[in-house]
Amino acid sequence: MDHDHVISTRELSRAAIERVLDRAAEIAADPGAVADRHADRVLGLCFFEPSTRTRMSFEAAIKRLGGDAIDMGGVDSSSVTKGESLADTVRVLSGYADALVLRHPSEGAARMASEFVSVPLINAGDGAGQHPSQTLLDLYSMREFAGGLDGLTVGIMGDLKYGRTVHSLAAALTEFDARQHFVSPESLRLPRGVRYDLHESGARVREHESLEGVLGELDVLYVTRIQRERFPDENEYRKVAGEYRIDAATLEDARAECVVLHPLPRVDEIAPDVDDTPHAAYFEQAHNGVPVRMALLDLLFDGANGGNGEQSPIGSAGGGRDR
Repeated sequence: MDHDHVISTRELSRAAIERVLDRAAEIAADPGAVADRHADRVLGLCFFEPSTRTRMSFEAAIKRLGGDAIDMGGVDSSSVTKGESLADTVRVLSGYADALVLRHPSEGAARMASEFVSVPLINAGDGAGQHPSQTLLDLYSMREFAGGLDGLTVGIMGDLKYGRTVHSLAAALTEFDARQHFVSPESLRLPRGVRYDLHESGARVREHESLEGVLGELDVLYVTRIQRERFPDENEYRKVAGEYRIDAATLEDARAECVVLHPLPRVDEIAPDVDDTPHAAYFEQAHNGVPVRMALLDLLFDGANGGNGEQSPIGSAGGGRDR
């Protein structure tokens, strides 16, 4: 391919991840330095599912780079209701914008769509698949709040079966010297394919049904909600709804330095009293979405311009270490 797509964290090398995180740190330190850097750029937002943080932070990111965003709007007000295919939708929209951000309920939709566009495409979530830009801001937040990524012990708790943020993050952490503990009910364990990929990568992974006994080891506790919309069976959802909830009392057993993160939105898996503890960092984590997505767009646009004749700054969907 002659341009970059960001579809899966499995295709991002450690060097590519660090390039984005380092660029985000530069932008966060001096956002004014990039205020007009991409004044001629237009970002297309194509969201087939609801979104608040991802949609708005991408819009804020392009505007803070001096560019602008165009929004497909809700599915109900688009030509999708007339039966237009995803391939046709993105093929047309890629003629209106310099890059597209796509969220879709079907796993694999972003990869398929990338075959029909002439501009970079960023996967903003494809069903229970991947959410790479969320992972980049998660890693940025871990690096900022926990002091680095190598040597971390990370606990990931909640919906590990349907949680695309979990699948993305777990894959990306294999690029670093990190231990991963997965805490979930039996019915929401990591999918077999994700577990296989982690083991194949040599990741140090342990699975648990309880946070008890492992909380005291963690540098980061990454909590996720039970995703009702992903369950094919409402009864299955009800069996586990409300489980794996933490509150301030839970965190009395955590290390003083342990950071609690969450991709948001939360429902009831993190009690409000956690907000007032020194562990809570999930709102700052959400704010980090703007400089991280600014960095991602900056590097993608530089790559689309041909950069310095060097290797592409992100890596195309056809390369990397897809397993």
